[in-house]
Amino acid sequence: MESGSAFRAVLALLAAAALAGCGGGSTPAANTGAPGDLEKTTLTIGVSPTPSSAPVFIADRKGFFKAEGLTVKTEIIQAPQAVMPKILNGSIDIFKGSYVSLINIQDSGAAKLKILSDSLQGAPGIAGVVVRKDSPLQTPKDLKGKTIAVNSLNNLGTMSMSAHLKAHEVTPKQVKFVAIDFQAQLGALTSEKVDAAWMVEPFLSAAQQAGARLLLDTNTGPTDALPIDGWAGTAEWVSKHPKTTAAFQRAVAKAQRLAATNRAELAEVVPLYTQTPKQAVMTMAMGTFPTSLNPKRIQRVADLMYEFGYLKSKVDVASMVVPEPVTQPG
Repeated sequence: MESGSAFRAVLALLAAAALAGCGGGSTPAANTGAPGDLEKTTLTIGVSPTPSSAPVFIADRKGFFKAEGLTVKTEIIQAPQAVMPKILNGSIDIFKGSYVSLINIQDSGAAKLKILSDSLQGAPGIAGVVVRKDSPLQTPKDLKGKTIAVNSLNNLGTMSMSAHLKAHEVTPKQVKFVAIDFQAQLGALTSEKVDAAWMVEPFLSAAQQAGARLLLDTNTGPTDALPIDGWAGTAEWVSKHPKTTAAFQRAVAKAQRLAATNRAELAEVVPLYTQTPKQAVMTMAMGTFPTSLNPKRIQRVADLMYEFGYLKSKVDVASMVVPEPVTQPG
């Protein structure tokens, strides 16, 4: 592993860019409604410091929220579970979370959630497992009996890895997952505290630049194009604010289409809340931004979670989804 000023610079980048890991029947969203009809006009939105939060910032920057009669404030969160009191008492109206987190919350009974908009779908290069350059580990099968760093336990990283380990005849119980924040993983790997680390961009690229070697891309094979995260609110909040919900969905849908087709739009906003340099945003692997909310697609996540013991029972994602407004004004 390289050392000296270059290595320290990489660690500084990682610390600055601290990223988060990567019930009931459907509630129809109102498909019309002038701004004056909204039940609530000022929203606090929980965002994670990751590129997939970009559509909310694009929508604000481009005036899409304003056109819908909404004023938004953002609050950085690492995971919905960490701010459940705020979500339950209404201090945070809408929030982004990994689908693993959202489905876990639903299954545990901590809250009944509704998914309002899709955010990011996986693509090769956005997350993977790295090892030291001189590591004897050469294939995923070699991870058997090893210690692997993930940003949090029982979440997207461990689930994605479980699917790949199974494909290489290794069970999740045959490895040891330890929770280490993304920004500290490279140090843990270098000091041999762990044998491997599951990282997302921009940490993944930075680690490889510092000499780490990619062992496994976890957005291929059994997890190819896996839905990553989306925007949600509690079922109670959505039922009380149907017109506001639809207004949020319309604004984010416009921004989502820009994010899906124009990397420059992402490069303008991602540095504002992640400290990832604009140039890095233009070149880093990003995943894709779906332009529709498809419960069948997200069901893949719930099915994998059930398969690997993350859920007490099967979860029907369609019951969690708020249909997108029929009309998209403007």
